[in-house]
Amino acid sequence: MTSKRKSKPTKAKGKAEDRVIIFDTTLRDGEQSPGASMTLEEKLQVAEMLDEMGVDVIEAGFPIASNGDFEAVSEIAKVAKNAVVAGLARAGNKDIDRAGEAVKHAKRPRVHTFISTSPVHMKYKLQMESSAVLDAVTSSVQRARTYTDDVEWSAEDATRTEHDFLCRCVEAAIKAGATTINIPDTVGYSVPDEYHDLIRMLIEKVPGGDNVIFSTHCHNDLGLAVANSLAGVRAGARQIECTINGIGERAGNAALEEIIMAKNVRNDVIPHWNDVDPEMITRASKLVAGVTAFPVQYNKAIVGKNAFAHESGIHQDGMLKNNQTYEIMTPESVGLKESSLVMGKHSGRHAFREKLKEMGYELGENAFEDAFVRFKDLADKKKHVFDEDIEALVDDEMASADDRIKVVALTVIAGTGGPQKATITLNVDGTQHTREAGGDGPVDAIFNAIKDIVPHEARLPLYQVHAVTEGTDAQAEVSVRLEEAGKTVTGRGADTDTMVASARAYVSALNKLRVKRKKTAPKSMMAS
Repeated sequence: MTSKRKSKPTKAKGKAEDRVIIFDTTLRDGEQSPGASMTLEEKLQVAEMLDEMGVDVIEAGFPIASNGDFEAVSEIAKVAKNAVVAGLARAGNKDIDRAGEAVKHAKRPRVHTFISTSPVHMKYKLQMESSAVLDAVTSSVQRARTYTDDVEWSAEDATRTEHDFLCRCVEAAIKAGATTINIPDTVGYSVPDEYHDLIRMLIEKVPGGDNVIFSTHCHNDLGLAVANSLAGVRAGARQIECTINGIGERAGNAALEEIIMAKNVRNDVIPHWNDVDPEMITRASKLVAGVTAFPVQYNKAIVGKNAFAHESGIHQDGMLKNNQTYEIMTPESVGLKESSLVMGKHSGRHAFREKLKEMGYELGENAFEDAFVRFKDLADKKKHVFDEDIEALVDDEMASADDRIKVVALTVIAGTGGPQKATITLNVDGTQHTREAGGDGPVDAIFNAIKDIVPHEARLPLYQVHAVTEGTDAQAEVSVRLEEAGKTVTGRGADTDTMVASARAYVSALNKLRVKRKKTAPKSMMAS
């Protein structure tokens, strides 16, 4: 089941020299966030969204890390219609061969290879002398070139690397055939002026530096990732590496949505352009937040719940007179719909289908019918149905379309006066099973009853609930994370009844765990 957005008019483009390539690494660096792993189906869903919204390069994963990562990169390479698909590789033959094999079916394949260049990394991580690192730069890029002409080379921990040695490494990469040179601020150590000067120095000092594309890859440990990225562009970099919602290692990466809107709103001082459709930003943010179970902080720039909210009386007065008094961009410019749905329990199929199209969904007939039934059930329970309710409902339906375990019925006994009990009926591979169980609270009882039907040894490191909209009749969206034998999965569920949403989320995670049990999960690997 997929969602498709209606085509939009082509926007005016600027000068060719002001074109900035948007390189999205949500599926690679973003997924390295602890607990943010995604299934193959979720990765394909995110990749399709990125491709449709106009991202230039999708870094689809780290193929050597696991069979699952290799499969994801390979499948994304096959389905991407417009974007370059990149696979990451360390400076070793096995890594590069694996990445080259993974991206070979892409219309526009790229191999992205890297090695650490800072003194602290070379001494403690690589345990290599600078001469050996320099040799590895040349050999890795040359090997990557045997798979594709589009080769990106990165100097991991570049901002803590001695300048002379960094120049030598960049020169070696260019001579070996790299077409993009990435200068990562791997640990978020740099500040804007410093990062600007580093990029400018490399472009001006390294032979051939004016014939390749320099790229930024900034982490947010000091909250400066976006500022550093834009400073790099001001210095001459023409590719920015970023992620949806800024997810990534530790404090994350430069946020794609902040990069895009900074350029759009302040084009007077940031005169650069790209092909990303900003009106898809909100949908992409919600999709990534949902599949990773990483909620967006309320005051997050551009996509936070409060980004376009005004509670102060002074602010409200100004907004009523003219929204430009307190808003520098419109909610619509990032795809946010403020109005309530003009729909309810009397709405028919045609109106519901049109609303879905308006919101960017295009469902197959069976999927539409399932979603419509759940919408009617929701409309019977809620006084007001909002766009966010529909999004949660449809996303939940899409996530569970192919599940082998489904929730059929649930009854919960809770309160202060007696034991907490849950009776649940599950459909497992076409057969219904019913169990009753107790627990330390209603949610614990539900999970115990499910475990009686589907035995497992998985640990529950995360149970998270948030309201999709406001009010006592709001839908609850629940995220459940399970860990078993080194495998981590996240399930989601939505319903006006938090207990039902909890059961759906737990069952969703179990369905994913079933799939993951069949795959090998080697040790995780990290980069830039």
